[in-house]
Amino acid sequence: MTYAVIDIGGNQIIIEPGRFYDMNYIPAEPGDVIKFNRVLFLNKDNNYFLGRPCIDGFHVKATILKHLTDDKITVFKVKPKKNNRFKKGHRQKLTRVFIEDILS
Repeated sequence: MTYAVIDIGGNQIIIEPGRFYDMNYIPAEPGDVIKFNRVLFLNKDNNYFLGRPCIDGFHVKATILKHLTDDKITVFKVKPKKNNRFKKGHRQKLTRVFIEDILS
């Protein structure tokens, strides 16, 4: 089983080729092929590669499938003994990415 740990926008994600993942918004069009250079750890046919902090010469090839939004998060603040209420919502933009291959 081949898998890798990559760093995307400060988040570390465990990925496998042939699967899709939702991650923070990437400003590119659906159908574009992108590559991630920050490979932190790689297990390829029980050969382990550990980067300090990244592995040189390895990158991940991926295709952007679509852009979507996460579930809505509601923030509600109340100040006691005052009639002060504050309600705000947030929906995080996400990008669905299909991992094609881990290349050297």
